[in-house]
Amino acid sequence: MEFKDVKRIDKANLKGRGESLRLGLSMIFIVAIMLVTGTAIGDVENGFLLVAAAMIGGYMAMNIGANDVANNVGPAVGSRALTLTGAIVIAAIFEAAGALIAGGDVVSTIKKGIIDPSLIADSSTFIYLMMAALLAGALWLNLATAVGAPVSTTHSIVGGVLGAGIAAGGLEIANWMKVSQIVASWIISPALGGLVAALFLYTIKRTITYRPDMIKAAKKMVPILVAIMAWAFSTYLILKGLKKLVKVDFLSAAGIGIAIALAIYFIIKPLISAQADNHSNDKAGVNKLFTIPLIFAAALLSFAHGANDVANAVGPLAAINDAIMQGGVSTKAAIPTWVMMIGAIGIALGLALYGPKLIRTVGSEITELDQMRAFSIAMAASITVIIASQLGLPVSSTHIAVGGVFGVGFLREYLKTSHSTIVEEIKVHHDEQDEEVIEGFLNDFRKAPLAEKKLMLKQLKKHSAKAELTKKERKQLRKLYKRELVKRSQLVKIAAAWIITVPATGLMAAMMYFMIRGVMLP
Repeated sequence: MEFKDVKRIDKANLKGRGESLRLGLSMIFIVAIMLVTGTAIGDVENGFLLVAAAMIGGYMAMNIGANDVANNVGPAVGSRALTLTGAIVIAAIFEAAGALIAGGDVVSTIKKGIIDPSLIADSSTFIYLMMAALLAGALWLNLATAVGAPVSTTHSIVGGVLGAGIAAGGLEIANWMKVSQIVASWIISPALGGLVAALFLYTIKRTITYRPDMIKAAKKMVPILVAIMAWAFSTYLILKGLKKLVKVDFLSAAGIGIAIALAIYFIIKPLISAQADNHSNDKAGVNKLFTIPLIFAAALLSFAHGANDVANAVGPLAAINDAIMQGGVSTKAAIPTWVMMIGAIGIALGLALYGPKLIRTVGSEITELDQMRAFSIAMAASITVIIASQLGLPVSSTHIAVGGVFGVGFLREYLKTSHSTIVEEIKVHHDEQDEEVIEGFLNDFRKAPLAEKKLMLKQLKKHSAKAELTKKERKQLRKLYKRELVKRSQLVKIAAAWIITVPATGLMAAMMYFMIRGVMLP
């Protein structure tokens, strides 16, 4: 046996041991839930169902941590603002803090109102329905994580509730208007996220990196951009992350956000100016100025996600607990502390054990990210939710974040292709001149501000009418110099996963409902 074969076997063994360790820790968590829950509830009628539901809730929470949290920290890791370990630590702490501090005392038992609880026959049917929905959502997230597809946990549990609900009460139980809104979000969420992220990145390029003195421009613009980020995240957290602690309308939240943004602007402006003087006058130097804002963005997004999406894990569990303890079906259910702890610990554990795969997918396997691009994605994640919530549009935070990654990638493609086409046109207009003349013009063109570049091209075309390119020739040039900076295979895989999430979890939940009911019938 050759030495390289031995190394390959050792590498495979190490990987296998790592998988075994992760699986072992996951099983310890699930068994601990079983023991603690079983001891805590005592001799409650149908208590074994609550123990089983708690175990499934813990499994769901781990899958949320493994899949959904990547959207908050993936861009920061991909841009190297954070290491993978640092991102996992920050996200785990703030996800758990968001769940425990602002996760709320009461949760809606029927997520998004997609089924009518009055058509559910009895509490037993309701319990079987919720268990099936929770298990189907967890299994789908597990599968999506395994194939490296970031999907919406909200859509996963919605599909589960819808499928199990139809199995339990027929087609008339479903609120098809709500379902159609969820379908619309498949397009609205990534499109809005991509548009907002691309708009911010283009603004950064126009105001900073397209200027001859980038550091001077950065001293002026970066404090403004960070202040906008402070407003967006303050408003976002007040409206979404803290909504279960205090109810604030949009105008009040936006006003508080403006006050925070102004304070942040005056605090950081001299700090950024001093830091900028130590950096080089290029994109690498400008990128370093966005590192600390990105770390804060990852932490704040994780807190808001923990406060909001913990309900995806513990909502159905809280509903089952309420149905068993109260003996009826209600549209709202209290969240006991032990239920919230399962959600918070499960999300943090799932992130630590299985999160790196999706973090790498979002951060580096769709398109190459730097700090400016990652900052634009973080801005899209907060601002798009604010805009959509005020317009009443159905959106998914997962789809927004991933759409933002694709948005900055496609903008880069467009700008690179346009630049290459312009350079080739300049060479065509200098066709009869020396190479030194062409290079001199290109150097002056690259250093010129954007407005001056347009003037240089206009004058060049005016004095070189014989070399004017036709529309067809320009189109051929763009095709020739088109550079694909977004992986199309990832686009197809993720889009397909988004589209089939609701029907896939719905079908799985319906099958599981019949299985659970079949087992429980005498």
